[in-house]
Amino acid sequence: MTGHRDGLASYDPDAPLLAMTYGITGHSGKDALWPALVETTAWLGGRGLAYRLDRPLAEGLAARGLADSAHTAAATDDPVAGVDVLLSFGGDGTMLRSAHRAGTSGPPILGVNVGRLGFLTRADVGEVADVLAQVEAGHYSVEDRTTLDVTVEGAEAPGLPAWALNDVVVDKSGTTSMIQIETSVDGLFLNTYWADGLVVATPTGSTAYALSVGGPIVVPSGADVVVVAPIAPHTLTARPIVLPAACELALRVATRDAAFAFAVDGISALLPGHADVTIRVRRSAGTVRLVTLPGRDVFATLRDKLSWGKGGVF
Repeated sequence: MTGHRDGLASYDPDAPLLAMTYGITGHSGKDALWPALVETTAWLGGRGLAYRLDRPLAEGLAARGLADSAHTAAATDDPVAGVDVLLSFGGDGTMLRSAHRAGTSGPPILGVNVGRLGFLTRADVGEVADVLAQVEAGHYSVEDRTTLDVTVEGAEAPGLPAWALNDVVVDKSGTTSMIQIETSVDGLFLNTYWADGLVVATPTGSTAYALSVGGPIVVPSGADVVVVAPIAPHTLTARPIVLPAACELALRVATRDAAFAFAVDGISALLPGHADVTIRVRRSAGTVRLVTLPGRDVFATLRDKLSWGKGGVF
């Protein structure tokens, strides 16, 4: 990281640039992505700033007749290596994929919303040049976001990430029957949830699946907690609970032999439904770093995305 200066609401467009190197990745299925990529790379190239372009995006530009020699030269299979900031064009799902590519020791990620809601993104697709000018002028900050280590004992779970930025989900996997999820905290029995499933969310993930099942919104910066929220529980007294992030959760599905779905940041696998399978979730030592901009703090995001304070919205 070249450096940054926090907390400034405006910037001098004539200030010297930080001259950082940018990685660029995104959701190739979004039509709005392509003109944004052209604008972004033209802005960077026009100022002599280096960038690394994820190869599928370079190929997509070429297929649309939008590529030039700079795009070809910048194409790479690893847009994370050697960059100061990773630009992620898409929605929250794209941000999660970018986070797992960057890892917990990678560059900070700046999300550009090309999707719908975009809780994790900090810029809209139509303002890329202005946002990059702010970043290059040093007027941005970096937030460390909690991640959760995930291990599965008693079953193979190929292809699942070993950690989560958003959430860990146990789900009944399409059957009409509920599942029984025995849950312990640091070896102490918490509850047996009869439900469609269970969500364990970080503060970052509190505005995702956990919110949709009635969990609380947790401010992600500085809140050292996890949220445990049942999905459609059999009893109304089974409510979401907030626990210290330092605890270790143990989840066991002990209802039947049928498989159940287990997902880490939206990537899922089927696990056998018997009590010999234990899922352990604990806070990771690593964090994911997200770029935020002046005036675009978490409260501004909540007001915008949830339409707080807007008349006639219920």
